[in-house]
Amino acid sequence: MKKILVISLLLLIVACSKEKELGNMVVQGKIKGIKKGTLYLKKMRDTLIVSVDSIRLFGKDSFTLSDNITSPEMYFLSLDQNQSTLSFFGEEGIITINDQVEKFGVSPVIEGSINQKILESYKEVAKKFQGKQLDLLAANMQAQKDRDLETSQSLRKQAEKQNLKKYIYTINFALNNADTEAAAYITLTELVNANVKYLDSINNSLTKKVQQSLYGKKLAEFVATIKETEK
Repeated sequence: MKKILVISLLLLIVACSKEKELGNMVVQGKIKGIKKGTLYLKKMRDTLIVSVDSIRLFGKDSFTLSDNITSPEMYFLSLDQNQSTLSFFGEEGIITINDQVEKFGVSPVIEGSINQKILESYKEVAKKFQGKQLDLLAANMQAQKDRDLETSQSLRKQAEKQNLKKYIYTINFALNNADTEAAAYITLTELVNANVKYLDSINNSLTKKVQQSLYGKKLAEFVATIKETEK
């Protein structure tokens, strides 16, 4: 009996000492300045964000996390010591993320994901549109404070034009990148209020591979729902 217990204990020790098996998506990198804490890899499941992997960091800033992914989708990295979250477009392969703990999630360097690069490219231009809109909003608030109705009206028109420019840019961007899952994701997150004919056009322009992806299917369902409600 004692011999069996010893063997069982040895097997348990061996099992625990084995490194965890990695999935087909490996997320690795460094978080500069971190001393200790737990880093979580998360994603959306139904309507909830759930943790799919985690690692405890003590005295080291490098990490390796993984998940089995069937289709490119958005993932999140979060630290238990603060409320900041870093989002990235996950896909099969090795993704490298380098960041710093003091400004976690502000300007991480992410490599290894084609869809992430496409998304970053879109956000870079979209950020300029947003900056212009904020400038116009601030100017309009000042004009209203000064009771300058003529200037206020002019600024509102400029803001409407900026919205239209961003709207057109986003549609064209999705159409020009229809071979990436990022195009479907951007459409779902940035063009939910767009005319269904534009949504349908983007949906039909997606490659077969993208149409069969997570966000490709969601976009097709979204377009079908709008068409049904407009009957």
